[in-house]
Amino acid sequence: MKVTTDACLFGAWMAADIQQTQNSKTLLDIGTGTGLLTLMIAQKNLHLDIDAIEIDSAAAEQSKENRNAGTWKNRINIIHGDVRSFKPANKYDLIISNPPFYENELQSGNKQRDTAHHSKYLTMDNLLQIIKLNLVEDGNFYLLLPYKRKDEIEKLVVDNNLIIVKKICIRQSVNHDYFRIIIKGGLKNSTVKEEKEISIRDNEQKYTNDFIGLLKDYYLHL
Repeated sequence: MKVTTDACLFGAWMAADIQQTQNSKTLLDIGTGTGLLTLMIAQKNLHLDIDAIEIDSAAAEQSKENRNAGTWKNRINIIHGDVRSFKPANKYDLIISNPPFYENELQSGNKQRDTAHHSKYLTMDNLLQIIKLNLVEDGNFYLLLPYKRKDEIEKLVVDNNLIIVKKICIRQSVNHDYFRIIIKGGLKNSTVKEEKEISIRDNEQKYTNDFIGLLKDYYLHL
């Protein structure tokens, strides 16, 4: 699967947010794909041990290749398997996912692409139940989702007795409507409720200062 700009932004934002506390020790990436998110987070958070699970065998192999080519390979464990039957020895301080975006929508017929993009194999409700089961009491989860599913996801979070701590609404540019949303949540009640927005490009179609600030340590030419 291709590396997308919104996934890069998601990885950079999470890495910076996690870096603020330094309290977490373990992280699970559900549906790691090429391993992009784990590598970005590992680069900024040297205290984390990361498990990354991926159901597609080819993607899992590519994530292993990418991990092995990097500096942080000793802290990233790639697991080829189905998270629905995954039974870790311990719960995680952090759980992240860039999950399949689409439910009940037309599929391409390409099995690998449909597994990555459609939630026939892992619905959002399934995912939230798995997060709740495997997250420590004071842990946090992070999700990247289509903005059009915002209301649906917020209801599912409440239905699963989870909470939302932060929401970051993302625009392609200052002239576009929101197209993605980052959600940070947890199990416990919190008085911290934060909502912000990030535009990837400005009026001149150049990267915004917010985007550059987050991605400058990952992109070669910012």
